Amino acid sequence: MFDRIEREERIDPVAGRVSAFWMSALRSEKLRDVLSGRQLGHPLHPAAVLVPAGTLLSATLLDVTGGAELRPAARRLIGLGLLTAPAAALAGWSDWLDTAGAERRVGLVHAASNIVGLASYAVSWRQRRRGGSGLAASLAGATALGVGGWLGGHLAYALGVGVDTTAFQRGPTEWTDVLAAGEVTTDLRQVEIDGVPVLLTRVDGRVVAISDRCTHRGAPLHEGERTGGCVRCPWHGSQFDLASGEVVQGPATRPQPVYEVRETAGRVELRRSEVRSLRANPVGPSTGRELLPARGGDHATVTTAEPRASQPV
Repeated sequence: MFDRIEREERIDPVAGRVSAFWMSALRSEKLRDVLSGRQLGHPLHPAAVLVPAGTLLSATLLDVTGGAELRPAARRLIGLGLLTAPAAALAGWSDWLDTAGAERRVGLVHAASNIVGLASYAVSWRQRRRGGSGLAASLAGATALGVGGWLGGHLAYALGVGVDTTAFQRGPTEWTDVLAAGEVTTDLRQVEIDGVPVLLTRVDGRVVAISDRCTHRGAPLHEGERTGGCVRCPWHGSQFDLASGEVVQGPATRPQPVYEVRETAGRVELRRSEVRSLRANPVGPSTGRELLPARGGDHATVTTAEPRASQPV
């Protein structure tokens, strides 16, 4: 099913028209910044859906298990869910505008499923106000929201929408010679270290280095525009502080990984001081015993079939 939606090009004309509408409706950069969740350091949409999804599905659960006595409570839950859904939907549409291809197609079907679910719950709420049970419409809404949630999970966990695109990038943990210090100016320069693209430049005369791949959607930041001590992403306009990697303006929510830099004998050397466990599971070169995170924060060892080089999970 997922593969079919991802490849269904007949969705593209509809997606184009929907995109034009939302680009006009959400043209304010400040609004997009809020909807992206930059201030939270995490995409807003997944968090914003908790209240509407929780209240609406809870209403259906009361309908099925509580009987007529709990119908008034279910109606109030549906009302709360419908009131809080627009904010979550706006955040979702804002995120969707920064997708393309398969991600955009799946995202549009995801949104359509949720719209059907909300419309069904609205019908259920109205039927209850008129004295009806609203059960059938409630069940239809829960089913549609379930499909929408399933597709949303595919967007995040299979297609990586909303995930920090640098999460599995590794860099050298030991000081590594990169290039001559004289080659680094205030221009944005990309170098590749151990297969990882790094952005080098000077800020106030000091060499700084951050990941060249934008955490938002993976754009090459060295192709962006430098403004003072910041770089603007060439794809979606996110701005990052070149020295700290912090997000100055969204839609990105995650900071750029920063490298330690030193100048030695006219050369620039870099290293990463922190490597998370998912970026690299260390493997003993001679023992073949792989260190894996264990419960409680310690590490467990797993014997592998044969020794192999360290690699991302």
